Amino acid sequence: MFSASPNLSKENFLKLVSENGVPPLYREIPYCEPAALYEAFAPGPNSILFESLKGGGKIAGHSFFAFGPYITVSVKNSEVRVTSDTGSSVSFRPPLERLKELVLAYPQLADKDLPPFQGGAAGLLCYDFVRYIENIPASAVDDLKIPDAHFMLFDKVAAFDHRMKKAWMIISPGAEKTELGYKDAGQIDWALAYDEALEVLNKCCEIAGSAELSVAPPVAGLLRKNPAVRHEMSKEQYMGMVVRAKEYIAAGDIFQANLSQRISADVQGVKPWLIYKTLRSINPSPFAVYADFGEYQIVSSSPERLVNVNEGIVETRPIAGTRPRGRDTGEDETMRADLLLNEKERAEHIMLIDLERNDIGRVCEYGSVNVDELMITEDYSHVIHIVSNVKGTIRKDKTCFDVIKAVFPGGTITGVPKVRCMEIIDELEPVARGPYTGSIGYIGFSKNMDMNIIIRTFLIKDGTAYVQAGAGIVADSDPEREYYETLKKAEALLTTLETLPDSIGPEL
Repeated sequence: MFSASPNLSKENFLKLVSENGVPPLYREIPYCEPAALYEAFAPGPNSILFESLKGGGKIAGHSFFAFGPYITVSVKNSEVRVTSDTGSSVSFRPPLERLKELVLAYPQLADKDLPPFQGGAAGLLCYDFVRYIENIPASAVDDLKIPDAHFMLFDKVAAFDHRMKKAWMIISPGAEKTELGYKDAGQIDWALAYDEALEVLNKCCEIAGSAELSVAPPVAGLLRKNPAVRHEMSKEQYMGMVVRAKEYIAAGDIFQANLSQRISADVQGVKPWLIYKTLRSINPSPFAVYADFGEYQIVSSSPERLVNVNEGIVETRPIAGTRPRGRDTGEDETMRADLLLNEKERAEHIMLIDLERNDIGRVCEYGSVNVDELMITEDYSHVIHIVSNVKGTIRKDKTCFDVIKAVFPGGTITGVPKVRCMEIIDELEPVARGPYTGSIGYIGFSKNMDMNIIIRTFLIKDGTAYVQAGAGIVADSDPEREYYETLKKAEALLTTLETLPDSIGPEL
């Protein structure tokens, strides 16, 4: 049985509240699949689910579901719009500075017995957000008009520990009252804030108690066997981009570049949540996301972490090197061996490890950066990847927001050297990348952060699902082979479109 009482009585809560911070209020809830809890709440727009569905150890330990934000932050064309129940304001300040101000306005006394995200900001950095960090041209057509950044500040989070098989509902008392900064917290009635948080907590726990243990699988039948899929670039056009990139490599401009193509499909009448449910069953991944921003949704089965900050340790987990899955375990083993023995793949991977080491070295203590996992393989539904893990200790004068500026966007999806590669990507790719190869994740009140790289992902807007996939181009790349690698990387998503039931599933 789970206690009907929260972790802190009002008396103990008021004793702990100080100018140093505010403790969270929480209760344990029945452990279930995070997607099942999402269905029980059916939260609609302005909600986000981070679901670790595959992997172990450091990459698949926790899932989170956040809903009912008290602030939203949207950035487009240098305009930073902050919206809350009290209204909306616009500024032209550096976006990360404004987001930092809002997140750090609530100094949470995080509970070390809980998963690392206990409230804070969660949302999206589009690839094009890089122009707020580096001076990169903007020649590609921005046809989808997605915000450059879109974050929500949450004081209600469900957190899951998959190793312990436990879950909690967590409330951040008074967070919505600290919009203007904690300097005004003396005006907050903390006894009232506790009472309000407890009421919300109990209501949320009541809903959580009704959740199923697991999410119902997508219903078979009425399959979309011939979805209206459109390749927005011909094979010849993609191969032409590869040839041009190789010319830049031969000229000494760059060593490697990631070039992508976009595919779109009509999904009019199909609920985005159903697309997520189908994708999670076809291609479970450690950094899966369902994010509903209202006017558009992100449905992701990303295998790749951009960066994690937890208790002062910074980690990035580059993926570079791909082979298709075999038909059986024997063929898989052959593919793994071929991947690890391939000089091109190894050289490309080592080059990207060096880039990531340099990136996090800009914000980490001198001498602390090391590679603690080197060139292991990870299997996914349709591909096998080479993966490494790079970590270091964050400097005392740096924050999560400095880490973002140091590593964004990931080197594995741009190239080496990063800035010149991004200039070439802007020249060669016809449309702005938008969310693709950006990042989605959380930045907690507790100063912990976890951000993925947006690959193996649908952007759903106005009844159309957009898929983008790329390949790493080096000096000896074969243009046709690189084209087919992009299709292999998109295969799990295209299979999802082919197996979608028509408009079946909960009204989410």
